[in-house]
Amino acid sequence: MVSSAEGVFKLREVGCKSALSKSGLACWALNCYVGCEHGCTYCYARFASRFSHPGEPWGSFVDVRINAPQVLAQEVRRKRVGRVFVSSVCDGWQPREESYYLTRRCLEILLHYGFPVTILTKSALAGRDLDLLGSGDGVSFGVTLTTFDEGLRRLIEPKSSPTTQRLALLEEAKIRGIRTYAFLGPLLPYLSDTEENLLGLLEAIRGVGVDYFYIDRLNPRYGVWPSLKRLLERHFPYLVREYQKILFDGWIRMEYSEKLRLVVNRLARKLQLDEKMRQCF
Repeated sequence: MVSSAEGVFKLREVGCKSALSKSGLACWALNCYVGCEHGCTYCYARFASRFSHPGEPWGSFVDVRINAPQVLAQEVRRKRVGRVFVSSVCDGWQPREESYYLTRRCLEILLHYGFPVTILTKSALAGRDLDLLGSGDGVSFGVTLTTFDEGLRRLIEPKSSPTTQRLALLEEAKIRGIRTYAFLGPLLPYLSDTEENLLGLLEAIRGVGVDYFYIDRLNPRYGVWPSLKRLLERHFPYLVREYQKILFDGWIRMEYSEKLRLVVNRLARKLQLDEKMRQCF
């Protein structure tokens, strides 16, 4: 355990029996860590630790699957080659990866055995491993972008990399010939779903030349609302009731989503990005 001004952070080294798991995002998912130190307020991955870390705040613990590379080296010899999503319930390049190198070592194995990979991260640390990705066929490298407001980003994504660093990652990956994409969202009502913020994000990904992108609205998945409610009550109390309506009133949610979709589509057409948009919630 590590103590800090923000409280106690729990770090454990654990073993795993399997490194690759079936996933709805690809054929397989690779997660070298359980939990994520980025501590994003809206993170949907909370569900993955609801039994192993009941009641522990998201972002306050990380289990390091210390034997993941060794287990993966055995699995790739017997499992069907298919696309691997890195990572589905954590960020593969969260701070602890800087010293453990688990994601990098696993990527080396996957690429050696011809597994195509799709990466999604919020961490500038991933730039360390672009040297691997440029030599691999079937690699897609993506970053999540939510806002250019650094004050807001620090509130909702406390230990992630600044937006400008994530864009620099995309730019460097593109220079290396890697296929790139952006995941814009989840968009937070009245905070990051504004036309100004959307336009800024779309202009930015056009500037770095991503091959495609996704846009997502905020969804009320497991554990998200209690986390968001705490943040709103502390920093934006006037939005608590508005979020409750948008997330839990079916008609209001449908109306909100349709209005937001229209704005996104209009801006994408204006910037000639509509053909690169794979999904708009």
